[in-house]
Amino acid sequence: MIILGLTGSIGMGKSATAAMFAEAGIPVYDADAAVHSIYTKGGLAVEPLSERFPGVVVDGAISRQRLRDIVMEDPEAMKDLEAIVHPLVGETQAQFRRDAIHSGAKLAVLDIPLLYETGGDSRCDYVAVVSAPPDIQRARVMMREEMSESDLEKILAKQMPDADKRARADFVISTAFGFDFTRTHVNAIVELLTRMEREER
Repeated sequence: MIILGLTGSIGMGKSATAAMFAEAGIPVYDADAAVHSIYTKGGLAVEPLSERFPGVVVDGAISRQRLRDIVMEDPEAMKDLEAIVHPLVGETQAQFRRDAIHSGAKLAVLDIPLLYETGGDSRCDYVAVVSAPPDIQRARVMMREEMSESDLEKILAKQMPDADKRARADFVISTAFGFDFTRTHVNAIVELLTRMEREER
């Protein structure tokens, strides 16, 4: 089975692109959804995070906004957060891989926002970066109610620049020209990698 890492900076359209791979019948691991699952009431991260960051639990679940407010300006707090969350998320990813192999899938996608930043690309056979011009990216992000210009700048400062991601990627998928254009690229990648997987056997 070939593992394709899918990544892209905030506002690039990565989630919509991941959905296109799923529509093509490819198993897709959603790292954000995995984090959400361990933050919900009864989730594996609730107790350890509440001990390290008092006040982040609301109605039995982790408040991502409260947590973000704490760690955004505190590098040490961010390290502690990652030390708690990454192993828990890593297990969900390992289970996804096992399930995908068991299903007989020839290709599986790991949708991980900070793939390069966390070294996750080392666990992938290929990487696709979702990209769009800076003006489109900013306009998309500013449409989100909870996002401010300062929030965007802080997030971008923690992410690898888009140009660097594109330079390292095996595939670059543009979302600048509409869904049909993007879907054409996605389907071409699926066809190429599934054919390569068959030829490797």
